[in-house]
Amino acid sequence: MHAMVKNALLMATILLAGFAFGANAQAKGNERSSMTIVFKDGHKQTFSMADVARIEFKSPSETAKATLMGRGEFIGKWRVGDGMGGHLTFTLFRDGSAIKNPGTPHGTWTVVDGEARISWDDGWHDVIRKAGNKYEKAAYSPGTSYAGGTNNITDATRINPEPI
Repeated sequence: MHAMVKNALLMATILLAGFAFGANAQAKGNERSSMTIVFKDGHKQTFSMADVARIEFKSPSETAKATLMGRGEFIGKWRVGDGMGGHLTFTLFRDGSAIKNPGTPHGTWTVVDGEARISWDDGWHDVIRKAGNKYEKAAYSPGTSYAGGTNNITDATRINPEPI
C-alpha cells in the first residue's frame, strides 16, 4: 500500500509538472520554460526545465508513515498478552478513548510514529504496533517513557475485522 501511495504521488507530481511546463511554454512563447518550487517557509526557487535531468523524491519519513497508516488501522477490539501467559482485551474507539478488560478500564490513545500509544488511568501505558506481518503489544510500567525499556512484549491480534 505504501509503495502504491508513493507511486501515485510521484505520477501526480510529474503530470502536474508536465501540465505546468506546457502551460508555461504556451504563455511565454519562445522563452525558456521553468519550474518553480515553493517551500514550506514560503521562499521559492525556479529551475530551467532545460537544466533538469530528473526529479527524485525521498521515501516518506516515519511521521508520514504514521499519517499513511492512520487511526483506522487500530480502531477496534484487540486480544493482547498480559505478559504472564494470560490475555487482555483492549478496545480502541474512534474518539481516542480506550477500555481494557480486565484491569483499570479507562484510557486514551493516539497514533505516534505508526503505532497506537495507549495511556491508562492507572499509569500503565501500552503500544500496539506492526511487527513484520503481525502486530505486537508492548507494556510500560507507570513512570517509564516509551523510549525506555518495556516490561513485556506480547502478540496482539485484532478480534474484529471491521473498525468500530
